[in-house]
Amino acid sequence: MAHRRQIPDSLRRQRFGWYMYDWANSAFAVTILAALFGPYLDRVVVPAGGWTPPVPGMGALSSTSLYGYTLGLSALFVLLSSPVLGAIADSGHTKKRFLMFFCGLGSSATVLFFFVGPGDVGLALALFFVANFCFVSANVFYDAFLPHLATPDEQDDVSGRGYAYGYAGGGLLFILHLLLVQFHAQLGIADTGLAIRIALSSVGLWWGGFALVSFRRLVEIRVKAPSRSPLALAREGFRRVLQTSRLAGSLRQLLLFLLAFMIYNDGIQTVIAMATIYGSEELGFDTLTLMGCLLMVQIVGIAGSRLFARIAARIGTKRAVLLSLVIWTGVVVFGYVMTQPYEFWILGGIVGLVLGGSQALSRSMYSRIIPAAASAEFFGFFSVFEKFSAIWGPLVFAILRQTTGSSRLSILALVVFFIVGGALLSFVNLERAQRDSEQMGKTLAL
Repeated sequence: MAHRRQIPDSLRRQRFGWYMYDWANSAFAVTILAALFGPYLDRVVVPAGGWTPPVPGMGALSSTSLYGYTLGLSALFVLLSSPVLGAIADSGHTKKRFLMFFCGLGSSATVLFFFVGPGDVGLALALFFVANFCFVSANVFYDAFLPHLATPDEQDDVSGRGYAYGYAGGGLLFILHLLLVQFHAQLGIADTGLAIRIALSSVGLWWGGFALVSFRRLVEIRVKAPSRSPLALAREGFRRVLQTSRLAGSLRQLLLFLLAFMIYNDGIQTVIAMATIYGSEELGFDTLTLMGCLLMVQIVGIAGSRLFARIAARIGTKRAVLLSLVIWTGVVVFGYVMTQPYEFWILGGIVGLVLGGSQALSRSMYSRIIPAAASAEFFGFFSVFEKFSAIWGPLVFAILRQTTGSSRLSILALVVFFIVGGALLSFVNLERAQRDSEQMGKTLAL
């Protein structure tokens, strides 16, 4: 009988610090991206007839379109910046510093949501752009620690535990937000709008505050190197990106995985980002229904992320992800025909089971097929594919909503992403991809 590897106390401490960053930043994913910001933008900030951006020739846009365009634009900026920043972090061994910088800036922008009131559309979108850009950018460097914290056979479990911590932390703060919004009068808060602004702002305090635990525990080995100017570091970053791009271009299995991930993740990210504003604007569900369902997603997600780690241990990581994509296909079809609040609750339970599992296993699968010594750079590329997909999902959703006047076709269109992404993933040979990664690691070390 095989024995589990004894984990040194120092590694256990670092892993806990890594888990706690997921605990910290998942509050942004839950309360800002999935729950409150979209409906608040729709019902309070944006006027009833829509808002016209200060762009010549552009007419009034609905809250859904504004949200989708801003989300897509922030993802585009991540796409352009993350590979170079990742290469700089690897060459200078500064993953932790980049993580701290983007966490600090993003959490500060989130705190400022408190000052967004009715009609403050420009301010709301600007803060959302900065906060989301920093949230995603910080995750590049957070994810890059995974290959250094777990062996390949441990990464499904460690990645899944990170998501479980995230669901627990995000869910706990979300419970407090539910209570705040529901019982604001008893707490001496004048109206629901003020309660929501307090909730939005508190996410920044939670994110930045608990991240301090991560910053104290995560250790990155610093290598003494000659002091270089920011311009020299940028040049080194571009040089490494070009070198890695040439090498990665010959790795068919890695590119096939990234292409598959880009497509199916487009569907996942769009469901996460647009679910509550779809329920608010298209279906007319009240805020309490939307928030209560999302709380259930967090609670179920804790078990779901651990469940899929066990499923992966039995049937393999790739098959477990493919299983989740079949379930995701059913989710969006059900979302298209859904009309009643109780159906939204059913859908939320299913999403909770597959959400953490599909994302955690995708992260650990990718972590196993990249060189650990260049993890920040490669997770920068991972973020490019992740956010390139995140550009098109919300944009397609926004365009279809704007042209058809309904969000239902936008939901149904996501079926294509899950089917095509799953088909491509089925052709990925993980064993060959790991061998190619080892060879690339030796080449980069020369």
